[in-house]
Amino acid sequence: MRRYLPFLQWLNGYDRQTFSSDLIAAIIVTIMLIPQSLAYALLAGLPPETGLYASILPLAAYALFGTSRTLAVGPVAVISLMTAAAVSRQDLLPPVEAAALLACLSGLFLFLLGVFRFGFLASFLSHPVVSGFITASGIIIALSQVKHLLGISASGDTLTELLHSLWENLGDTNMITLVLGGTTVAFLFWCRKQLSVILQKFGMSAFVANTIGRIAPVFAVIVTTLLAWQLNLDQQDLAVMGNIPAGLPSLSVPQFNLELATTLLVPAMLISIIGYVESVSVGRTLATKRKQKIDTDQELIGLGAANLASSLSGGFPVTGGFSRSVVNFDAGAQTPAASMMTAVGIALATVLLADYLAWLPNATLAATIIVAVLGLVDFSILKTTWQYSLSDFTAVALTMAVTLLLGVETGVSCGVGASLLLHLYKTSRPHVAEVGEVPGTEHFRNILRHKVITHPSILSLRVDESLYFANASFIEDYIYSSLQNRKNLKHVILMCTAVNKIDISALEILEQINERLQGVGISLHFSEIKGPVMDMLEKTSFLQHLNGQVFLSHHQAVQHLLDAEVQVARNSPEFLDFQI
Repeated sequence: MRRYLPFLQWLNGYDRQTFSSDLIAAIIVTIMLIPQSLAYALLAGLPPETGLYASILPLAAYALFGTSRTLAVGPVAVISLMTAAAVSRQDLLPPVEAAALLACLSGLFLFLLGVFRFGFLASFLSHPVVSGFITASGIIIALSQVKHLLGISASGDTLTELLHSLWENLGDTNMITLVLGGTTVAFLFWCRKQLSVILQKFGMSAFVANTIGRIAPVFAVIVTTLLAWQLNLDQQDLAVMGNIPAGLPSLSVPQFNLELATTLLVPAMLISIIGYVESVSVGRTLATKRKQKIDTDQELIGLGAANLASSLSGGFPVTGGFSRSVVNFDAGAQTPAASMMTAVGIALATVLLADYLAWLPNATLAATIIVAVLGLVDFSILKTTWQYSLSDFTAVALTMAVTLLLGVETGVSCGVGASLLLHLYKTSRPHVAEVGEVPGTEHFRNILRHKVITHPSILSLRVDESLYFANASFIEDYIYSSLQNRKNLKHVILMCTAVNKIDISALEILEQINERLQGVGISLHFSEIKGPVMDMLEKTSFLQHLNGQVFLSHHQAVQHLLDAEVQVARNSPEFLDFQI
C-alpha cells in the first residue's frame, strides 16, 4: 500500500510542529496561488474560475498519490498555453468542457504510464531541449498578454502571427489600460529585483523579505482592483474579470466526444510529457536539498490523479509549478499536507472572494503572467550549447525556432524528436580510441592523449559505448579502417570496459568482423567484458567460433599475446638454427 499510497509514509508520526510548518507554508502559497490561478486561466482562454477549480482537488489528489514532500501542483504557464492552443482549434464542445476532457485524457495517459512504470521516459527529453522549448514558449506567452496591457484585440499562436496582429491593432490602444498595466509590470519587476534587498536592509529576515517579494502580485491585485472599483474604470473601457461564480465547483465526469477525444489525444500526450518533465525536475531539485528522493513512476500516478481530479472539478491540465513549489519549500512545508491546506484556502477564496475579484483588471493578470514567464526565458542555453556541443546547440536552436514560428505543439513535438535523434546520433557514432600501456603500470590509455607503449603486432581498441544496431556498422568500419598500413598486425583486441550491452544486430556484425579478420590471418580478442554481457554471449555460439580469446584484463591480454609470439619465435627453424 505504501508503494501506491505514499501519504501513508509521511502520515505516520505527523505531529503538531509539522502541522504548524505546513499551515504557515499553505497560507503563503494560497496567497500567491490565487492571482496565479486566475492569470493562467486567462492564458488558457478559459473563465477565471476554472483556474481556481484547477487549484483545489488536484492539490489534494497529488498529496495522496505523489512522492514529493514539497511539490505544489496547479496551473502553470506553459501547460496553460498548450491548453489554449489545443482547445481553440475545436468547436465540438464549449472551451471549458473541452479543457476538462483534455485534463482527463492527460490524467489517464500519465496514470497508465505510472502503472506500467514508464517513468524513465523523462530521460528522453534532454534538459537543453526542454530549456529551449520553455524559453520560446515564454516569449510567446509574454507576447500573447501584451494585448491585455494595451487594451486591444489580437490573436495568434506563433511569433509572427502575434506580432502582426499586435501591430495591426496598435492604434486602438487604451491609455488607461496601458498606464495601469505598464505600472503593474514595472512594480512587479521592481519587487522581484529590489524589494527583498531593501527589506533586508531595514533588518527584516531573508525568509520574510523573500516571501513578501514573491507574493508581490497579491499587492498589485488588491491595489488595481480597488482603483478599478473606486474610479469605475470599466466605464472607460478597462477590461475587468467580471462576475465570477461564487462557490465550489460541482463534480461531474467530462462530456465524452469520440471525435474530440481523438483530436485532443496527441495534445494531451504532449502536455503530459512536458508537464511530467517539468514536475520531476522541480521535485528532484527540492528533494535533493533535504536528502529525500522521489519515485518517478509514482510521480506519474500522482500527476495523473491530479489531472483526473482537475477534469472532474471543471479545471484544465495541471502539473508541478516551479515558483509556487519553491515558495512552498522555502516557507517550511514538511509534508504534502501543506498542499491539502492550500486546497482548503483556495476553496475558501472561491466562496468568499468571488464578488471582490469581479473588479480585477485583466491587465493586472497579464502583467503577472509576463513577469512570471520572462523569468523562464534563458537565452544563455544557446551560448552554453554552442561552446560545448554543436549537436546540442542544433537541437536547442531548432526547438526554439520551430516553437516560435510554428507553435507550441509543433515545438514540443520537435523537441521530443530532436532529443531522440540527438541520442541516436551520439550513440551511433561512439568514441573509439586506440590505447597503449602507460609505462610502469597496467593501465591502458588513448595513444593520442598519453605517452604509451604499443606493439606493431597488436591493435588495442577501447569502445566507449554499448554495441547495438545503430552503431555496430560504425564500429565495423572503424576496425577495418584501422587495419590499413599495418603489415605486421596479428591481433585486434576490443577493450569492452564501457560496453554494457551487445544486442543481436551488433553480435551479427561482430561475427562478420571475426570471419573477415580470420580470413586475413588476424585474431580477434576481447578484454574486460562485463558479467551480464558475458552471460548473453555464452547463450550463443559466438564464443565457440571466435578465433581469438576473451581475457579478464587488457594487460593480461597483451602480455599473453606477446608471450605467445616470443614462444612461437623460439620454436621457429630460424631461431633453432641460430642456437646451433
